[in-house]
Amino acid sequence: MFDMVSITIKGLFRDRVFHGILMVAIILPFIPILSTLSMRQVTELSLTLTLSLISFLLLLLATFLGGTLLWKDMERRYTYSVLSLPMTRASYLLGKFFGIALFLFFTALLLGLIGCVVVWLVSGNYPPDRPVVWTNLFLAVVFDVLKYILLVAFAVLFSTVSTSFFLPIFGTISIFFVGNASQQVYDYIHSQAGQIIPQIIRQCATVIYYILPNFSAFDLKINAIYGLPINLEGTILTLCYFVVYVSVVLSAATVIFERRELK
Repeated sequence: MFDMVSITIKGLFRDRVFHGILMVAIILPFIPILSTLSMRQVTELSLTLTLSLISFLLLLLATFLGGTLLWKDMERRYTYSVLSLPMTRASYLLGKFFGIALFLFFTALLLGLIGCVVVWLVSGNYPPDRPVVWTNLFLAVVFDVLKYILLVAFAVLFSTVSTSFFLPIFGTISIFFVGNASQQVYDYIHSQAGQIIPQIIRQCATVIYYILPNFSAFDLKINAIYGLPINLEGTILTLCYFVVYVSVVLSAATVIFERRELK
């Protein structure tokens, strides 16, 4: 499996999709110029733009690299050659996943370092009302990449169901939007205004809420932008949630891939 992880990472660095998406990162050094458009909250705006751009780049990488995980290999007949070697399907699939996960992590680390330099330059020229909490900024990037690694796990699951290009890509995008909205929907149906919704619908929505991923739990951008304290217990629970959810999704993907007939 470790050989597959290494091969996957090397292949991702040569991928044209990665090169195209990386070109968008050129915008990062120009954030100080854009931040000056805000007369009062220059540093806060630079933090917002930096974290939003990093999140957007990770979303593109997770969607397109994860969604084409098996599709490209099968198109090139690479999968059949690898599986003819003494390697199980589970090792092959998990190797591809962990390769993309590590690739996302190192990409986020690089973008995060560039973002820290940008924020440091802006905060030096335009001192904010609240000091920049660098720990919060670091944790915001880390939990953001964890969110997209979880999204890659769903891309892997969709890839095992269908080798076409469309289902993994559009399925991953759909999970992303649903996972970001699930908490808001849950809060609404349990609020005073949501009591007008029939009881059976609210119960079904609650069950769906616990089944679908909750990506909003990984969002620490507000804490990083305004220097708000981060709940340590909440971050630990989120980490446990991440480990359990990824394990369940990958287990389902492995079972489907093991039983799938490859033609």
